[in-house]
Amino acid sequence: MTSKPTRAPAKKKQPAAKQTSESIAEQTRIFLESGKKIQYIEPGISGQTTTPAKKHISLGNKQKAS
Repeated sequence: MTSKPTRAPAKKKQPAAKQTSESIAEQTRIFLESGKKIQYIEPGISGQTTTPAKKHISLGNKQKAS
């Protein structure tokens, strides 16, 4: 009889950060060579145009009006 494995097989390791950085650099180069530009946003400025309304949450039982 063959016994069942007691663990799941090991997952494949993620690529090293250097490969990821090189990939991002290559994608950026292609983007800029296509004539597009990168917009610089000052620190502290959000990309959101409006802020969502705050949600008011009441804890406890609701009382019905009689």
